Amino acid sequence: MPDTAFSVILPQKLASAVVFASPHSGTDYSDSFMEQTILGRRVIRSSEDAFVDQLFAAAPGFGAPLLTAVKPRAYLDLNRSPDELDPALIEGVQKRGQNPRVASGLGVIPRVVANGRAIYRGKLPVAEAERRIRCYWHPYHKALKGLLDQAHRQFGQAILVDCHSMPHEAIDTMAPRSGPKPEVVLGDRFGAAADSAIVDRIEAAFAAAGLNVSRNTPFAGAYIAQTYGRPSRRQHAVQIEIDRALYMDEANIRPNGNFDELKKLLHQVTAEIAAIGQEELPLAAE
Repeated sequence: MPDTAFSVILPQKLASAVVFASPHSGTDYSDSFMEQTILGRRVIRSSEDAFVDQLFAAAPGFGAPLLTAVKPRAYLDLNRSPDELDPALIEGVQKRGQNPRVASGLGVIPRVVANGRAIYRGKLPVAEAERRIRCYWHPYHKALKGLLDQAHRQFGQAILVDCHSMPHEAIDTMAPRSGPKPEVVLGDRFGAAADSAIVDRIEAAFAAAGLNVSRNTPFAGAYIAQTYGRPSRRQHAVQIEIDRALYMDEANIRPNGNFDELKKLLHQVTAEIAAIGQEELPLAAE
């Protein structure tokens, strides 16, 4: 493996069935990658969930591991299936049915960043796509599966909290509705990825911090929630999307004046979510 594929911070003592993960906050824009792209460093970061790993950095202190990506989303999207290859970008790939994510340029090797801006001038060799998937996608998902399996063995359940951020315009352009627009969107694939009682607890934690929360609109969860959410097996996955305008200057991709305040709020939210996986499980019925 050429370099680090992921980062994992483990608690001193594993005390929670919750696993926190941030698959889109990687910032390793290597020189070789920047030589391939036609975009500058600021524009290519527009799809990145910048600073999300910092917002949830308290997780290990509450007994839960924190897994984060190293490579950026523009290089490789860990929230896609490894076979979601884009024939418009990867040489020799045949079109396989209708996949709206791939068609829009957002496959496992993205063709575009935010607002449809092309990352490359031409196509990439299939060998390059396969190398990225082999060296970065598979190690990350192997680590994620290992953490969830460990939680399940130790606590009888596993709860994945997959942490993301969303462009403010994604909320700004939502259809008008009564009341304030959401600042946090929880995605459980409309109940298919997590038990409703767990999602209720996560929602309550954000609401107690004074944040407006909605579920599944406009983001219900993608590959990770679909793959790892298995409520019938006591393995739950909840995707969290936080409005970037709450904590960062989106145009310049840097923390804004509210960053420290939001991080402090999320410190308590993280503690409450980790506690969901710390409670004594009921004995199975005789």
